[in-house]
Parts: sequence; structure tokens; C-alpha cells
Amino acid sequence: MTEPNPYASSAGPGRERAAEERPGATAAESGGDAAASDPPPLRSIHTASFPQLLAEAGSSVLVTTYQAGKLVILRNDGGVLNTHFRNFLKPMGLAIEGRRLAIGASVDILEFHNVPAVCRRLDGAENQRDAGGDWSSAAAGEAPRGARHDACFLPRWSHTTGNVQIHEMAYVDGELWFVNTAFSCLATRSDDNSFTPRWRPWFVPQLMPGDCCHLNGLAVRDGRVRYVTALGDSGEPESWRRNKRDGGVVIDVEANAIVARGLSMPHSPRWYRNRLWLLESGDGSLGSVDLTTGRYEPIVRLPGFTRGLSFLGPLALVGLSQVRETAVFSGIPLVERLAERTCGVWAVHLETGQSLGFVKFQDAVQEIFAVEVLRGSRYPDLINHDLDLIGKSYVLPQEALCDVPGEFRR
Repeated sequence: MTEPNPYASSAGPGRERAAEERPGATAAESGGDAAASDPPPLRSIHTASFPQLLAEAGSSVLVTTYQAGKLVILRNDGGVLNTHFRNFLKPMGLAIEGRRLAIGASVDILEFHNVPAVCRRLDGAENQRDAGGDWSSAAAGEAPRGARHDACFLPRWSHTTGNVQIHEMAYVDGELWFVNTAFSCLATRSDDNSFTPRWRPWFVPQLMPGDCCHLNGLAVRDGRVRYVTALGDSGEPESWRRNKRDGGVVIDVEANAIVARGLSMPHSPRWYRNRLWLLESGDGSLGSVDLTTGRYEPIVRLPGFTRGLSFLGPLALVGLSQVRETAVFSGIPLVERLAERTCGVWAVHLETGQSLGFVKFQDAVQEIFAVEVLRGSRYPDLINHDLDLIGKSYVLPQEALCDVPGEFRR
């Protein structure tokens, strides 16, 4: 489902306008008042600057929310922000490499591949041809000329891991690595097993589903997984819950050493422009770690639980979650600083810490996990709901296409 946000493009970065999309039948469609059990609406507001930033970069943004069970695609649509939703079961980690997109869900990892030729079907090939679009065969890996959509991700692989609480993921030298939070380890996919353990902190003595330190984020440096974040450094099951305020750590995987301590629920470590960035979620901040001193230096504090980080040139795109003051989030600085928190994605300048735009989610979407920039794709889609489209879209090796009649080739 899609939520276009009708918002005057002349508005400045601080001006907002709301839009709403309600899942399920409306009162008119159901012949009466909407049932009390209807899901909450998918509402959002945004600054005019946010879609402009995406337009200037020729890119879009993918966001996961396990709480709402959605993948959200943020894309510019003629100067306004289009928020496009796809349903998944507790989606969390995202990884992008070339034409591949992986999503970590409740009990499995789903991999989608970009098939640009299918964009003609998303747009309606006949209508586009009548309107003058060029629907001749596109070059491999490109959307047809005249297409509105410029990427279409179709399901290609599914790997069942079991409930290992997949958190962050990354393709490393073509191989998909993921944080296996339940087993307190880094892992990769296996042809025969639920997963292959690849690294575990030295302070976790056994491989078992105990979520000892709440290992959650990973950073790739020089083509290798180099840093991870955790909410504690004990090997006892769920021991991280005892000190959420300042028990978080950053670990150097190659050195098997803690390089930063005293953090409040750190997430989303990233190596970017020769600095180690991360989010101190419990304080709602974005900053970097001085690897010489181990000191974390925030550049901005934002109005939510910061989790999910990606970069677009000099900008950081930061996910924010509302988080309720429950046992999991009690006692952290953010909850003490702000009585009400915000859910959304903020664009922050890395040099100044200035907020240059945002999109806020309301009602249905309250917590965000992953934020990833889809570079070079202005208006993508992902298909996991249309069995007819999936069933009639075939991807063949290039050498096999010479045997396919011309009218079937796209």
C-alpha cells in the first residue's frame, strides 16, 4: 500500500503536513462504521526538504519496523514524499549489495533480486506505450526507458534460521553476515544448517540461545566485519538488562577487545569516512568513537530512541523510535530527558549536527530498526504480495535467451 503525502514543495524544512492511509476496509467500503478492531492508520508527516534531499541524490530509503510488521520504502514523488508499505513478519535487519536485498525476519532471511525489466508491468506497459514511453527491451540491469519505477525487487531465496533474533546484516565479500542476537554471535547462512557461527565474544563461554549481551550491530571496515555493538559484556543469559544505562560496549572483532565502554544501549556501528560512527540509542544521540581514547563524542541528540543508520554523502539518515517506558527501556537517559518520544527518520549533517529534514511516523508505526539508503534508485518497489506478477516473471541466463521467442523476451 502507498501513502502519498500531499505537501506543498515550497514549504521550508520546519513546515509539516499530515497524510493518512488506513489498512483494511474503510467505513464506506464495509457498509458502516469501521470496526473497532481495525488496525491503526499508517500516518506520517514530513518536511518538504526530505523528498528534495532524495531527489538531489537520485536515491530512496528502506526502513524496517518489526513492531508494525512493515518494510517502508521512502521515495520522492514529484517533490513530495511517498511512503510505500510491504508486509513482513517482524522484519529487522537489511543488507544491500548490487542487485541483492536481504531482509531478516522472524524465523528466516529473505533475499530479493532487482529485476528492472518488471518495472514495465508495475507501471502498466500498455498505458506507458500509449503515452509515448519507450518499451523496447532494456539493457541488462536497467529499467525500460520511460518507466516510472526504476527498480523492482522480486523474491529469490528464503533461508530458515529459526528464531535467532536476527539484528543487523551485511554482505561481506559476497557473503551475507548477520548478528545472531539469541546465540550472541555473528553468523552466516548455511546450505544444511540453521546458521553457521563465525564469531562469538570471548566472554560468552557457550553457544546457546540466551541473548547474553544483546549483540545487535555490526560495522564493515576494509571488506571485513570489524566492529560490533552490544548492550553488555557478560556471558550470563539476558545479563545486559541489569545495566542498560551505561553497560553498552563496542568490540573490535579482529582484536577481540572492547574499544569503547560506558554507553547506553548502543546500536548501528558504521565505518564511514575513516570514522567509527554509532548511535547511543539510550541517549537518543548520533556520534563517533575516538578509537585511540575509546571516548564517544555525540554530534546531536534527537527526540527518539536512535536505531538504524545509513549515509548519503555528508548526511546521516537516522531512525528514531518512540519506545514506551517499560522494563526494557526504563532507566535510560532518553526516557528521563523526554516525556514523549518520536518515531521517524531524520537527516543530519555530519559536520554540523544540524537536522536538515525528517519524516515522522504516527499511530501504526512506533518503532524502527533498520534504515538503508538505496543509492541510484529513485522510485523502487518490492513485490511479495502479487503472486500473479511473481509467477509470470522469469529470470533466465543470458545464454538461454536466444532460445526464447522474441515476444516473450523483455
